[in-house]
Amino acid sequence: MALIVALLFPTLATLGYMVALTGHPLAGAAYALSKVVQFAFPALWIVGFYRRPLRLARPRARDVAEGLMLGAAVLAATLALYYGYFAGSPVLAGAPEAVAQKLIDFSVDTSPKFLLLAVFLSLIHSLAEEYYWRWFVFGQLRFHMPASAALIISSLGFMAHHVLVVATFLGGYGFYTWLFSFCVAVGGGLWAWLYQRTGSLYGPWASHFLVDVGLMWIGYELWRLGGSG
Repeated sequence: MALIVALLFPTLATLGYMVALTGHPLAGAAYALSKVVQFAFPALWIVGFYRRPLRLARPRARDVAEGLMLGAAVLAATLALYYGYFAGSPVLAGAPEAVAQKLIDFSVDTSPKFLLLAVFLSLIHSLAEEYYWRWFVFGQLRFHMPASAALIISSLGFMAHHVLVVATFLGGYGFYTWLFSFCVAVGGGLWAWLYQRTGSLYGPWASHFLVDVGLMWIGYELWRLGGSG
């Protein structure tokens, strides 16, 4: 039951703050509350239900280095695709306005506020997601099925709420929404594989951090095109 809740809650929460509450003053508060609930749930479940302490492996330089190399490769590919094809293309025609609207919902209306949001999402939120999706969801699924199946299911769960996010910025559920969302699932699968291989979250976190830095940069570019910044 806990795993079903963990797989579904982020998508249901995103449906609320990203879709249903677009343009509503409570969107930012709904986002913050949903994140508190989401990231508290694994700790409360492990400590309260299983009566086990939370244990995370210590960081090792080799694990972090591997994560940084993977993240750097994805970051380079992401920026190359954006500047080489997607920037200025019809695919992202409505994205600047959509990004600007969503940032208004979250009370982000200046460059310093955007920078604070970008730091939070890239540095802190990425670690929280790795703890949630790789340590808890993938880690617990491995007790009930082969690691390969756990990797696929956890990665699809990780993708699901991103579909709603991407659809919001691209204006629908067309080909590119599903393509970009599938890329999220592939990224989740790579981070789960890295976690399975090393037993540490710090490699996946380092990789996730660099990928999010690239996405925040693209988000900033789109925001500026939308007349903000």
